[in-house]
Amino acid sequence: MQLFYNPNISTETKSFSFDKEESRHIVRVLRKNTGDELFLTNGREQLFWATIVLANDKKCVADISKWETRPKTWDYELHIAMAPTKMNDRFEWFLEKATEIGIDEITPLFCDHSERKQVKMERMEKVVVAAMKQSLKFKLPKVNEPVKFKDFIVNKNWDLGLIAHCQEDDKKQLRDLIREKKKIMILIGPEGDFSKREIEEAKSLGISPISLGESRLRTETAGLIACNNIAILKNIP
Repeated sequence: MQLFYNPNISTETKSFSFDKEESRHIVRVLRKNTGDELFLTNGREQLFWATIVLANDKKCVADISKWETRPKTWDYELHIAMAPTKMNDRFEWFLEKATEIGIDEITPLFCDHSERKQVKMERMEKVVVAAMKQSLKFKLPKVNEPVKFKDFIVNKNWDLGLIAHCQEDDKKQLRDLIREKKKIMILIGPEGDFSKREIEEAKSLGISPISLGESRLRTETAGLIACNNIAILKNIP
């Protein structure tokens, strides 16, 4: 299945025109022609079947014939708030792999020890769209605008808040915390780790320190392990 994405498609849409870039890809690269079938999603757990009615490499048009709901395969909501890495490609690697595994929301987090203070929102959104299509998922993760650590942690909209850090602390194991929790948020710090002040602020708001293993992990690796471990543990009876 070759999956295409457009957020403007809805269950009321009857016909859809692709932009110039996707039209060229469909007609010139995939060599699709009039009458061929395409698959589309709006990133809101819906799959659409469409038939090409105009195979033009500048404006390909397709009529939508049917649609169905394709619910996400995980029954929890996972939000990872993570400090952008010094190298952009590492953060993008996390975005790609987390999307493939299954994640609902991602927030770039500016911390005391952050080396990168800017992110490219358009680029990040392209990465998660590409990963969603490649992994044949129909739920697009929400990528939030970057926010300062102290501003993020006060907006508690999760059932369980967790913070992964490298300092000595009374840390708990993921498996002991997540069983009955539906909305999970995990904080992942920068290369220099969270500051002591940030850790204490998080703990004062009920965010629990956790261990992700004995190894000292890169930021993007810690984020991916957290995402993967949640996926595994939540599926153990």
